[in-house]
Amino acid sequence: MESTSLTILVREQVDAARAASSGRAAVTVYGGREHRLRQTLIALRAGERLGEHDAPDEATLQVLEGEVALHAGGDTWRGEAGDHLVIPPQRHDLEALTDAAVLLTVAN
Repeated sequence: MESTSLTILVREQVDAARAASSGRAAVTVYGGREHRLRQTLIALRAGERLGEHDAPDEATLQVLEGEVALHAGGDTWRGEAGDHLVIPPQRHDLEALTDAAVLLTVAN
């Protein structure tokens, strides 16, 4: 059985995002090509965005730290630590309103 401290990963990735010229950092928590499920911890410095991109078949987003806004079509969802969202099946982008970390879960 594997165990990972999301608390430690959040701290490491938020620090990495703050130091990165791109303002973001990410690490795969679980999954990859050999699995149908993939979980990625993504950290963004305040004001940074993951540009608009297509939605995977099924995906959820859990806010672990900070505040984010997910923009899809004409709708915006704002979330903060502890919030969970099923990502809509359309093009979207993610904006960090504060330094933030999210857990993206995708099923392939």
